[in-house]
Amino acid sequence: MTIPNRITIDDLPTMPVGEIAALPGDQLVLLKQDADERLRSAKALCDWLDGAIALKYGDEAQAARRIEGKDTGTVRLQDGQVTVVAELPKRVDWDQAILAGLVERIRADGAHPAEYVDIAFSVPERKYNAWPKDIHQEFEPARTVRTGKTKFRLLLGKEVR
Repeated sequence: MTIPNRITIDDLPTMPVGEIAALPGDQLVLLKQDADERLRSAKALCDWLDGAIALKYGDEAQAARRIEGKDTGTVRLQDGQVTVVAELPKRVDWDQAILAGLVERIRADGAHPAEYVDIAFSVPERKYNAWPKDIHQEFEPARTVRTGKTKFRLLLGKEVR
């Protein structure tokens, strides 16, 4: 589809947002498609470059961590005048059932579990919606609904799934 005098994605940074909002819907669709494609391309390029950097420095970073006696964390390498900071984050998952049992043991021993662990409760919305009205009423004071950021999809013609 060709639109005469079409605004391009490169024009957008110099335009006030009100002017962009005033564009016809079909132009907004095309601009959004262009922006999404550039984002996908940039992400793919970053992933490709990150892969090359990991290939170049990964073994050296792992060896540096081993020398420092650690499995995770940050090490610094030198490549000429370039300092390479290689960070391998630690992600810890806890078995919730085991933790619940330990919390009960701490409580049974007369101690306060909050001194040892953070305790949080949540109710999946799917379960909440399935409850009978009387249970809803009991939990309602504990429930706060917040909204996220609105997202828009623009399509030309009918949506194809």
